[in-house]
Amino acid sequence: MSIRKNIQMINDDISKFAEESQRMASDVKLIAVTKLHSPEEINEAIKCGVTDIGENKVQEIQEKYDKVDKVNWHLIGHLQRNKVKYIIDKVYMIHSVDSLKLAEEINKRAGQHGITMKILIQVNAEGEESKFGIKPSELDDLISEIHEQCDNVEICGLMAIAPFYDNPEDARPCFKTVKSLFDKYKGDERDRINFTTLSMGMSVDFKQAIYEGATHVRIGTAIFGARDYR
Repeated sequence: MSIRKNIQMINDDISKFAEESQRMASDVKLIAVTKLHSPEEINEAIKCGVTDIGENKVQEIQEKYDKVDKVNWHLIGHLQRNKVKYIIDKVYMIHSVDSLKLAEEINKRAGQHGITMKILIQVNAEGEESKFGIKPSELDDLISEIHEQCDNVEICGLMAIAPFYDNPEDARPCFKTVKSLFDKYKGDERDRINFTTLSMGMSVDFKQAIYEGATHVRIGTAIFGARDYR
C-alpha cells in the first residue's frame, strides 16, 4: 500500500479513536516517525499532509535536514549531551529529556541561538531497565529544577513508551499513569511550564494511547512499512 493510502488510513483511525474517546480529531497530532527512511519518502509524506516528523538519532536529522521540505522536526530518541549542539537550531521539540544535566545543555545551546526550546520529559512509568526516562516519583523535582535553572527551555508535557505487549490493551495502565501525571501539571501557571503535549502511542498501540489521552502519536511502520536495518 502507498504512503498516501497509509496516511489516510492512519488519519481516519485517529479521527475514529478520538471521537470514541469524546475528543476531536484535531486534538491528536500525527508525528510520522522517519527513522531509516529516505528524504524522498519523507517528502512524499509531507505532500500528503504530514506536518511533523520524528527522528530517533541526531545523525539522521543532520543528514536529511537540507533534503526535506519544510516540516516540524521532533527528536524522539535518546539524546546525548554532546550532540545537542548539532540539532538545537533544527528541531521544533525534544521529546526525550530525562535529566537536569541534559536540560542544562539544551538551555545553554538554546541561549546561544536566542531561542526557547520546547521539551518533553520522558517518563519510564513501568520502570523498564531497557528504556530511558525518569521514574514518576522523580518528576516533581525535575520539573522544578528545570524551571528554576533553565530560562531558555519550555516544558510542554510528557513522553512515554509503553512496554511491548502481545495484546496492546495491556499498555493502557502505563498510558493511564502518564496521563494522570500530565493532568497534575496541566494547570501549572509558572512561566515556561505549558503542559499541552502528551506524546505516547506508536503503530501498535496508538489506539489505546488516544483512548487514554495522548495528544501526539508517533507512527512509523504503519505509514512507511517495515524499516530496512541493513
